Amino acid sequence: MMLDSIELDDQFEWADEFDWDALAQDQERSLTGALLVQEGVKLHGRPITLKANGGVWTPLSVVRQLEALRDQRLKVMDLVLPDGRGFSVIFNRSEGAPLKATQVFRQVAPSPDHDYDVEISLITVAPVAAP
Repeated sequence: MMLDSIELDDQFEWADEFDWDALAQDQERSLTGALLVQEGVKLHGRPITLKANGGVWTPLSVVRQLEALRDQRLKVMDLVLPDGRGFSVIFNRSEGAPLKATQVFRQVAPSPDHDYDVEISLITVAPVAAP
């Protein structure tokens, strides 16, 4: 799995993969009491939350690379999943920290290869056209 230029372990779980509905719907009542329904296809904005869920540990050196990506404003990144699907994504900051990393075994001064349990919150956006 690749996020931008960072190689991630293929065992990350896409935790909210099946929570997405590709259609948006709006309902309201007319003055006559009839139900008016409008639907449209969502073009982007699909959340992609990658969680370790105990299945993969990420070294601190990779966490630091993710941290550097996270700190770039509106950074559009390519995400390629292990099955070959690709998405243009940005960090999803709408519900809190888009990158969470917790030490697997606590150390005061962890080395670059010290393991972390990581969660990455992303959201799909339109791909950026090449100039």
